[in-house]
Amino acid sequence: MTMVAVGGSIGTGLLLGTAAAIELAGPAVILSFILAAFISWTVALALGELASTHPAAGSFGVYGDLYLNDYAGFISRAGYWLAIAVSIGAEMVASATYMQLWVPSVPAIVWVLIFSALLLGVNLLSVQAFGRFEFWFAMIKVAVIAAFILLGAGLLLSGRAHPQYTAHGGFFPLGIAAPLLAITFAIYAFGGVEFVAVTSGESTSAAEVARAVRMTFLTLTFLYLGAIIVLVGVMPWNHAGVTESPFVTVFRSVKVPGAAHFMNFVVLTAALSGANAALYISSRMLFSLARTGWAPPALGRLNSKGSPTLALLVSSYGIIVALVLERWAASNAFVYILRGAFFGMMLSWIVSLAAHISFRHRLNAEEAAAIPAQSPLKGWGSVIGLVVVLAAIGKTWYDSRVNLISGVSFLTGLTVLYFILRPGNARSNPNPGSKSI
Repeated sequence: MTMVAVGGSIGTGLLLGTAAAIELAGPAVILSFILAAFISWTVALALGELASTHPAAGSFGVYGDLYLNDYAGFISRAGYWLAIAVSIGAEMVASATYMQLWVPSVPAIVWVLIFSALLLGVNLLSVQAFGRFEFWFAMIKVAVIAAFILLGAGLLLSGRAHPQYTAHGGFFPLGIAAPLLAITFAIYAFGGVEFVAVTSGESTSAAEVARAVRMTFLTLTFLYLGAIIVLVGVMPWNHAGVTESPFVTVFRSVKVPGAAHFMNFVVLTAALSGANAALYISSRMLFSLARTGWAPPALGRLNSKGSPTLALLVSSYGIIVALVLERWAASNAFVYILRGAFFGMMLSWIVSLAAHISFRHRLNAEEAAAIPAQSPLKGWGSVIGLVVVLAAIGKTWYDSRVNLISGVSFLTGLTVLYFILRPGNARSNPNPGSKSI
């Protein structure tokens, strides 16, 4: 579970999205990632308690149903499904971008088609086969990014690379508030800690669920903060761009022989791994919607290998989004997709934190002591996290009309859909806390 979550998280958010974040905040993007890490920590603590108490394929949708209301359960499931499926398109766009280093003559749309066919094939395998595939993909990313951190730290400490933290306009070259402008990209990079909750329905141990949540957060925090600190230390912030991964740019700038090509292979692997995990997670979320009556029953069926085939195929619509954007908005495709996915992911965090507050409020002392994964902050961590998440969303809406329009439209659309589907919604799974897969 940890490696699926880490594999799903370490993708374009870190390896390509950091470029857009650095362009907005300069070296102060480090503060953006520290704030994102804090928010992610509160979510991890909340999910650790909830997922170990209620392991289910519907995860935070189930928590919304149990501790808030049907509306919260629906918008978190449906919003997250839409967002995570769209994010598959971001991974496909990134993969095509990386391939341009080696074969610039091949149109990006060709690579999107090839990689999409590969990943759909992998996801039609059994859960065990998918898990093994994703485990090794994730291991490559973790090992190489850890090596990148050590190498970059060595370059900085040895003097081979001159520190760039204040070299081009100071630590805040774009203003004191600039880190808040980049918070969207930083939080999106941490998106994935919730993957553990989604996969908890296929676990047989509450203790393992709790351990997986903790390990996911700690692994992501070390890798993300370490990588971003090294990245802006070695590379001038005004050299960042989304035409290639900034990690490749760093190796190119320090002239390590062959390292740029090796790193390009790694970031390509990372993007494919992220898309692979996103396909898995989005298909399980749609499966959960179908099993609880919010989507056609056919989407809640499994094939002989235990995979929800139809839900998987429908969830691959993000690939179509990638194809369309590559054809008509190639230069901005990645940023458009990321902004579109951000609010849907945030809905899952908001509902999880709010549900955890309600969950904690209902417990007596004996029940609280029996939680498999105890949060040191108890319910207060979720209160703080919820306030900060809402403030971050409000800030992004205030700063960007695109974010405001897309976020409000997204929420309005989900609300309308809820009232359309609600009259005919008859729950086929009377116990939302039970395992569905």
